[in-house]
Amino acid sequence: MREDEYESRSGSENFDGASGDDLDAGDDQPQNKKKKYHRHTPQQIQELESFFKECPHPDEKQRSDLSKRLGLENKQVKFWFQNRRTQMKTQLERHENMILRQENEKLRAENSVMKEAMANPICSNCGGPAIPGQISMEEHQIRIENARLKEELTRVCTLANKFLGRPLSALANMALPSPNSSLELGIGRNGIVSGSSNFGMSMPMGFNMGDGVMGTPPTHSGMTHSGMRSPMGMMGNDAQQERTMLIDLAIAAMDELIKMSQPDCPLWMKSSEGGKEVLNHEEYARSGSPFTNPKPNGYVTEATKETGLLIINSVALVETLLDADRWTEMFPCMIARAVTLDVISSGMGGSRNGALQVMHSEIQLPSPLVPVRQYSVLRFCKQHAEGVWVVVDVSIDIGRNTANGNPYMSCRRLPSGCVLQDMPNGLCKITWVDHSQYDESAVHQIYRPLVNSGLAFGAHRWVATLQRQCECLAILMSTMPSEDPTAINQAGRRSMLKLAQRMTDYFWSGVCPSTACKWDILHISNMGNSDMKIMSRKHQDNSGESTSIVLSAATSVWLPVSRQRVFDFLREARLRGEWDVLTGGGPMQEMVHIPKGQSLGNSVCILRGNNASNGNEGNVLYLQDSWTDSSGSMIVYSPINMQSLNMVMNGGDSSFISLLPSGFSILPDGHSNNNCVGTSNDGSGNGGSDNNDSGGCLLTAGIQMLLNNLQTSKLTMESVDAVNALITCTIQKVKDALGVA
Repeated sequence: MREDEYESRSGSENFDGASGDDLDAGDDQPQNKKKKYHRHTPQQIQELESFFKECPHPDEKQRSDLSKRLGLENKQVKFWFQNRRTQMKTQLERHENMILRQENEKLRAENSVMKEAMANPICSNCGGPAIPGQISMEEHQIRIENARLKEELTRVCTLANKFLGRPLSALANMALPSPNSSLELGIGRNGIVSGSSNFGMSMPMGFNMGDGVMGTPPTHSGMTHSGMRSPMGMMGNDAQQERTMLIDLAIAAMDELIKMSQPDCPLWMKSSEGGKEVLNHEEYARSGSPFTNPKPNGYVTEATKETGLLIINSVALVETLLDADRWTEMFPCMIARAVTLDVISSGMGGSRNGALQVMHSEIQLPSPLVPVRQYSVLRFCKQHAEGVWVVVDVSIDIGRNTANGNPYMSCRRLPSGCVLQDMPNGLCKITWVDHSQYDESAVHQIYRPLVNSGLAFGAHRWVATLQRQCECLAILMSTMPSEDPTAINQAGRRSMLKLAQRMTDYFWSGVCPSTACKWDILHISNMGNSDMKIMSRKHQDNSGESTSIVLSAATSVWLPVSRQRVFDFLREARLRGEWDVLTGGGPMQEMVHIPKGQSLGNSVCILRGNNASNGNEGNVLYLQDSWTDSSGSMIVYSPINMQSLNMVMNGGDSSFISLLPSGFSILPDGHSNNNCVGTSNDGSGNGGSDNNDSGGCLLTAGIQMLLNNLQTSKLTMESVDAVNALITCTIQKVKDALGVA
């Protein structure tokens, strides 16, 4: 029992000087001897986790080498690997239990349907009750005649299909089940459950890209909130035919995604820039795809493919992709807003196989010089084998609000999505394909190389973000409570990460505004080769009243410095005084450090000023969230008082804490010498990043300031000039510290 208790502990803490044999031999020893625990450092855990991914069962020599390198005893390393394997086994058993529960629910549902069908038997010839005594003989004869006429019409439609070359949908309405039928869902083609749905769309046959599909707005309107057309306003005369067209579109998109995701697909070729795969447009044009229609004038094509490993199973990821809120949480720096407009099918048999729904999303890049992309897509999910799932998106146009100008980038998504395959080691292999077309004129000149390379919105960024988020969730779930009374407990860590994520979301909204947060654009000024955007919004207190105004200023500049060097400089607390004019020029120290990944830069920290000569400035506290992967880097910070910090660290509700976030995003510049990001196959979250790149980077700085009603009741030009000067001074200090002219 003592061995089982020890094996159940986390791999991040072990007994000091107590092996399994020692515990067995301890039966004859006094039981009142207090055992000491040893908690590994984050660096030791990082090294152990990395080695575990390569070799879960190290031999004696490997354990000895690890113990010498990490400063641990051999038995500590041995027991850490035992605990880690036990933890992995527990996770796999939990996953198997979830699958068994789903199968149980599926059997229960089938049993219920069969019982109801047996209680109300139906005649197979006429469709009426199986007991003749319940209806008259005349009605019974009419039902038999009706069934015979339906069979005759079916034969006529089959003959007509041979001459027309496509299915004749004359039986669409007649094939619908009666309102009193106990079976309200009909199994559609390719495993789609085409039940009752209020979504309809006038769509031409052959998936033509015009007339309301794939980006071209239809001629009729019927707008609702947020500028999106109501699905009911688009319903045609035959709702069943509309659903059939949507199913055909989903099936065609699924077939194309599977073809493009194959490892040796001739549609992809190696580029000369880093050897990454790019779309062979000539081969794609000859492939006979129904999505090869000419793109609108000014549009450019962006097609990328990426493969990686994830610390998650395919079923859990499918559930995340089909839930708008969970999808947004999994890609917080990419998705500004997502909503499910309509669910055509939620799947069949209690699973997500055959799920089909309409979703609207806004995808952002952390820069004021690149507009947010809006997509309205048909999302289709299908299970192709045990542990193999495919999720595909394809654009459909449901109307956009173009009143007062459209501030979003005009774009459309060709068949894009991911193929998920569970691996024997508990990881999940993902192949992501992103194929889009967008209006290049909406992108600022300094960002066009990055966007054209596919690193801004393409498959590599999706996979890198997903790897980083999965790693963060795995670390949060695997961390056990510490016996150190000064350490933050599990609830406190969760509350801190939740507050940091809300701070980061506020920061993105002030850099690249979307419909998720309304901002009024006040001023756009020119800064050399870039622009500064200044916006404002009303700030509401806890009572819901607007008592002040928040100013947000953001700009992007190109720096001839590597992205890794800029990131290390900006996140280092000791160097903060060199660029942060609000800290009084003094250094800061790190009070709290909560890791979010294997890289030391992926963390949430509490920073404190230690410059006592500045009076109260020496007690200032900052909440800082930072991360880096192969797609980019980010540092976001906000002042926080000690009372709020103590509440959050004790696991309290952080939703009522006011934040004024500022920070930086650092992206590759997209040029050939800085465009080799590598393929992420290790599942570590680093995405195989080229952190030692020697090229330049794109730095975006954003600052938010609060103007309360005691200072001024109206926004003045002095306030605009003040925030303009503050962000300009910050950019200049960063350049001076990095030695940039």
